[in-house]
Amino acid sequence: MTAFSPLVQQIDAILPQTQCGKCGYCGCEPYAKAIASGEADINQCPPGGGTVIHKIAALLNHEYKPLNPQFGVDQPMEIAVIDEQICIGCTLCIEACPVDAIIGASKQMHTVITANCTGCELCIPPCPVDCIRMIPAAHPVWSQQDADAARERFNLRNLRMQREQQEKEQKLAQKAGPAHDPKKTVIQAALERARMRRISSQR
Repeated sequence: MTAFSPLVQQIDAILPQTQCGKCGYCGCEPYAKAIASGEADINQCPPGGGTVIHKIAALLNHEYKPLNPQFGVDQPMEIAVIDEQICIGCTLCIEACPVDAIIGASKQMHTVITANCTGCELCIPPCPVDCIRMIPAAHPVWSQQDADAARERFNLRNLRMQREQQEKEQKLAQKAGPAHDPKKTVIQAALERARMRRISSQR
C-alpha cells in the first residue's frame, strides 16, 4: 500500500472502501488523496452518502454539502448475485472484483461471497451473458467494520496480483534464457581462437 500523508490516511479511513470508482477515481485512497489536495470535492461518494460527507466535512472543517447527483444517489446497501443457470464461467467478474468476493474456476459456475461483496457493481459490465444483478443487502447500512474488512481484502488482493505478476515475469525470463551479451560473446570467441592456436602448435 502506498504511503500517503496523515490527512490522506484520515480521509481514507472515513471512506467506505467499496473501491467502486463512482467518485471519479479508481479507488477510495486515490479519492482521499484528491480531496486532501483540493482536486476533488467532499461529496462525490455515493456508497458513503451523507454519513461520509458529514464526517469528512467535520475533519476538514468544511461546510456540509449534499451528495452530488452527478456521481450517483444515496441508497441502501446492495450486493451482487450471479444467476447460476446462465453463468458460463468466463472468470471476467472474478478479475473485476476489487476485494476477491467472487469465487469459481474457468468454465465452472461462479458465486458471490455475500459477506465480502461491497456492492461496487464492477463485476456487471464485463459479464458477457448478463448473469449478474444487484439485490438489497441483508444489512442495508455499510458499517466501519465492513469498510475496514474491505480495505484489508483489497490490499491483500493487490499484493497477490503483484506477486503473481512477478512470478509470471520470472517464468518468462527463465524461458527466454540468459540475455545476449555482445562483450561476453567476443571474449568467448577470443578464448576459443586461443584454444585452437594452442592445439595447432602442439601438432
